Amino acid sequence: MHGLENIVGLIAVVVATSVVARRIGVLSPILLVLVGIGISFIPGVLEIELEPEVVLLGILPPILYVAALETSVPAFRFNIRPILLLAVGLVLFTAAAVGLTLHMLLPEVPLAMCFALGAVVAPPDAVAATAVARRIGLPRRIVTVLEGESLINDATALVTLRVAVAAAVGQAVDAWSITRTASIAVIGGVAIGVAGGIILGFLHKRINNPLIDNAMSLLTPWVVFLPAEHIHASGVVAVVVCGLALGHRMPTLMSAASRLQMDAFWRMVKFLLEGAVFLLVGLQLRALIEEVERSFWFTVGCLAAVIGVVIVARIAWLFPTVYLARLIPRVRRRDQAPTLAAPAVISWAGMRGAVTLAAALSLPAPAEAEDYPRGLFVILAFGVIVATLVLQGATLPAVARRLNVPGDDEKEDALAEASVQHEASRAGKARLEEVADDAPEGVVERLRQVALSRSNLAWERLGRSDRETPSAAYARLRREMLNAEREVFRRARDTGKIPEETLRQAQRDMDLEESLLERGDL
Repeated sequence: MHGLENIVGLIAVVVATSVVARRIGVLSPILLVLVGIGISFIPGVLEIELEPEVVLLGILPPILYVAALETSVPAFRFNIRPILLLAVGLVLFTAAAVGLTLHMLLPEVPLAMCFALGAVVAPPDAVAATAVARRIGLPRRIVTVLEGESLINDATALVTLRVAVAAAVGQAVDAWSITRTASIAVIGGVAIGVAGGIILGFLHKRINNPLIDNAMSLLTPWVVFLPAEHIHASGVVAVVVCGLALGHRMPTLMSAASRLQMDAFWRMVKFLLEGAVFLLVGLQLRALIEEVERSFWFTVGCLAAVIGVVIVARIAWLFPTVYLARLIPRVRRRDQAPTLAAPAVISWAGMRGAVTLAAALSLPAPAEAEDYPRGLFVILAFGVIVATLVLQGATLPAVARRLNVPGDDEKEDALAEASVQHEASRAGKARLEEVADDAPEGVVERLRQVALSRSNLAWERLGRSDRETPSAAYARLRREMLNAEREVFRRARDTGKIPEETLRQAQRDMDLEESLLERGDL
């Protein structure tokens, strides 16, 4: 019962804090961490002891899966070079920089364990950076690079952590064993992800029931994650590859009803899991402080050094890799060098999150490895999470404004949408003429008008924003009509003219129509 109370309390705090964050204009991940820190010092309130498996096995797979579903495969493929430079190269560079720095501060601690902590704090969070990027309207390409980095860097960090811990506990580690471990992790993860995408795509295409479709979608992250981990491959890579494969083919795999239901379901799951992750990060503070055995000022000094290295390493890696790569003619022809503002913003978007905390909690006990201050290592990882979230997350909007990073051209996007919608409407009308046959002329004409109105709506978005368009007027008036219709059905139910089931069916139809009005598609 106590566990159930904690879960209910966790969800309640996530919802309430998210509402407050939107009201006061603060990013919810930052406020959730701060609220969690405050609650952690209140005895008897949400005392949750977080196990690393809860995050790595319970929370991380669905968060990565939904992020992969929403990622554009063509954009991911086009930006694969900067994504891999960040997700693989930067993670290894940061792990090495942090490990060497920590070994200088703690020479008695084995270098392998210092590298292990470097791997723990190396990967930026899959949620925080993109949440900030979308909120402040950064260009689509920067968002794609940050999303792609956060989808893959967890795998790099966890494999590096696995190798470092193996060395610390006395297992033989050489170039061959490292190569073998990394190859199994990547190749095995890709193979299982591809197989999962093929098999689950085949099943989705043959399922007509939206409830079963979405139940299978819920299971998908673990269906590929657990087998990958079982063979010591990367479950993260498997989930990401499977999510990218299914997301890219989603328009042809599921019915419209399944896609609508899945979208609503995953949005709720994503909101609750992401909020719970950041709240749980804050809730661990008191327990982590109790584990530290070193002096306060020594801990503060180590924390300042690690945070500084984490931030500086990202900046030091990013600028050279962005501009030195353009010395290669093929790269330069394909992709012109960006202005300094783009790498500057990306270099400041290095917020850490749940994977860092879960990886820190999974560090072996001192008795299992060569002796090291585990409590200090865990509090260092926690400090990096809080410092990067609060410092970089809170200041990233101001940095983007200061650097005058241009957002995507809304007019250009609207023009592209209008052009494609015009082609789509022509294709739809052509198909209508092919299959209309003996359909009533009134029905055919109505469908022609639907195609025309959608095409007109796309062109209307290019017009002046200070004048109500015909589609906007239609949506406003139709909403008023729907409200009146709902009231009639409600009174009929209350007076016994119709049963509850009839009201619910009519309400569903009217809700679907109103949801289309929100987009302006009717």
